Amino acid sequence: MPLPSLLVYQDVAAPAPSAAAPSLLTGPLFPLLLVGALFFFLLILPERKKQKQRQKMLDALKKGDRVMTSSGIYGTVVTTTAEVAVLQVADNVRLRFSRSAIQSVIEAEKQAALEEKPEPSKV
Repeated sequence: MPLPSLLVYQDVAAPAPSAAAPSLLTGPLFPLLLVGALFFFLLILPERKKQKQRQKMLDALKKGDRVMTSSGIYGTVVTTTAEVAVLQVADNVRLRFSRSAIQSVIEAEKQAALEEKPEPSKV
């Protein structure tokens, strides 16, 4: 039994459909560019701004600043170097921290709230 042969016929008389060249707005590249731009403006730029503010805060550390470390320890800056900050956390207790471990500088109005208030004695 012979196998049927497959013939491919092409209509030579019919013109090929003319495909219009896709423009930038209708092509598949536009949505991808739009998502990339949104990602950049909503995620990358704000993060860069936060990093610059944090670096500015770390560069401005000076003796006497009240700070909080990333582990939640409050202290007063005694000395600083390029890599290390020494904090006094209690009387005669000084701890060395990496400068990058300092989370924030405490402002004067917040500092008053952090001070230990003696409880009134019950009479």
